[in-house]
Amino acid sequence: MTKQAVHRTGDRHERHGRSTRRVRAGMSEVLAGRLKGPRAALLFAGPAVIASVAYMDPGNYATNIQAGAGYGYALLWVVVLANVIAILFQALSAKLGIVTGRNLAEMCRERFPGPVVFVMWVVSEIAAMATDLAEFLGGAIGLALLFNMPLIWGMGVTAIVTYAILMFEARGFRPMEMIIGAFVALIGACYLVELAIAPVDWGAAAGGILGPELPDATALTIAVGIIGATVMPHAIYLHSGLTQNRAIARTDAERRIVLRYSNREVVVALALAGLINMAMVIMAAGAFHSGHPEVAEIETAYHMLTPLLGGAAAAVFLVSLIASGVSSSVVGTMSGQMIMQGFLRWHIPIWLRRLVTMVPAFAVVAAGVDATRALVLSQVILSIALPVPMIALLIFTSSRAVMGDFVNSPVIRAGALLGAAVVLTLNTVLLAEAFGIDLGLF
Repeated sequence: MTKQAVHRTGDRHERHGRSTRRVRAGMSEVLAGRLKGPRAALLFAGPAVIASVAYMDPGNYATNIQAGAGYGYALLWVVVLANVIAILFQALSAKLGIVTGRNLAEMCRERFPGPVVFVMWVVSEIAAMATDLAEFLGGAIGLALLFNMPLIWGMGVTAIVTYAILMFEARGFRPMEMIIGAFVALIGACYLVELAIAPVDWGAAAGGILGPELPDATALTIAVGIIGATVMPHAIYLHSGLTQNRAIARTDAERRIVLRYSNREVVVALALAGLINMAMVIMAAGAFHSGHPEVAEIETAYHMLTPLLGGAAAAVFLVSLIASGVSSSVVGTMSGQMIMQGFLRWHIPIWLRRLVTMVPAFAVVAAGVDATRALVLSQVILSIALPVPMIALLIFTSSRAVMGDFVNSPVIRAGALLGAAVVLTLNTVLLAEAFGIDLGLF
């Protein structure tokens, strides 16, 4: 290669990484105490925004529509509970990456025996594929309905769009954060429009948040589904990887600064995700509960929205679903890549990773399996896989040998244990329901 060619190649990499380098330079200014305020906070924003996409993916659409249509505002408190648990675990995942410089999968590989690591990797890979199945199908369903095309064509378009977005990952972390942030903003804007159109009883909504109740066994199943669709295995893995090398903190004092900004971002980003989930339930309650409580599928909800609230409401619903499916599918692929690299030290091209994770979705559709049924099945698989990252994260962040002075405080440890117990108990209920086991709860 000539010197001129080398120079051109260097210029291209310089251009591609410029925004990321600017952010890193700004973070160094913050750590040195020369930059403070809102601009400093924006420099550290990004990882939680990407992770938050997992909390508003198509699986959430399915469970939130069922909750709102079937029980009105009664299950809004479940969304709040799930969001609080999610905030806690995402904050712990981010802390692990910031303090140790390792992501959760890498820590598992370093600290656990080889056979355990292999089993964890297999379970986590299956979870990553199940996640992508739900997200990929969600985007494809939205495209198929919006443009009146066959589902398989919608899947093809989704595959092309998600792959194109993933190419920006080579330009550093900042471009991807901006793209995903734009999708989150679009989803949020869509639901502001939906709330303006739908007839909402805000008093009843407040009662649903403040007055916990489970009217019957079906409500319990939906509540478990809401939590199962909210706390996601791949998001727990991913967040630690997004923070592990993003800000170069060399001392404990600098790590505390990074951690403070990270915790603030986690609260803001996931609170926004929680509000969007609440808006989904509220919209479904206002539109369907009084006259059509049987609505339980994404396609049915879309077709019912047009006569009830008008074509604009139905179109906005599909736009938000497409944005959710595409962005969460991108994030799911990033998570799968990180899981493989962390557990096995294997790196495969992103196009191959994208191909591997979307093959199950095409196979499901080609086999004639109902898309909504496939979404439900994916949530069952995620429920089986969720204990793996949750328990590992609790072990590491509660270990002084791993975390040093950043080990979980007794209050955080107790809260995390309680949150894990709630999620894992409810996941057990979900699995029992899935396999037809009557637990006699009602």
